Amino acid sequence: GGAATPAPPLGPSLSPLGVNVGLVVKEINEKTAAFKGMDVPVKIIVDTATKKFTIVVGTPPVTALIKKELRVDKLAVVKEGQKTLPGDIALSAIVEIAKNKDMPGDLQARVTQVLGTCLSGGVTVGGRSPRDVIADIKSGAIAIE
Repeated sequence: GGAATPAPPLGPSLSPLGVNVGLVVKEINEKTAAFKGMDVPVKIIVDTATKKFTIVVGTPPVTALIKKELRVDKLAVVKEGQKTLPGDIALSAIVEIAKNKDMPGDLQARVTQVLGTCLSGGVTVGGRSPRDVIADIKSGAIAIE
């Protein structure tokens, strides 16, 4: 986010198309500035006849959004058989991530998907295992609105 350069793979991919790589990089950096420090999917659509381009910015992966919320560089790390847990996240933050991420299903299904990522990454949710939170959502003990 906000740190694209004309270095590979971007520059060599765009140069043969006759597009001003500097302008493309500048526009990408402007559009992704809000995601500073995160990997952000970007699609560049080029009209080769007119040399005009369109930048479409996606949302960062769920793992990147969780890491940003926790203010960590990595999720769970296993060293010498010991698993280091990255931290705890509030359910409200999980719901916000699910609302802002373009994923299939209704909000409850998206929240469950984000909780699955937390489970894989060793992140606890409100001091509990994501598996327990998912079970409470499915049973109706926790309502997602």
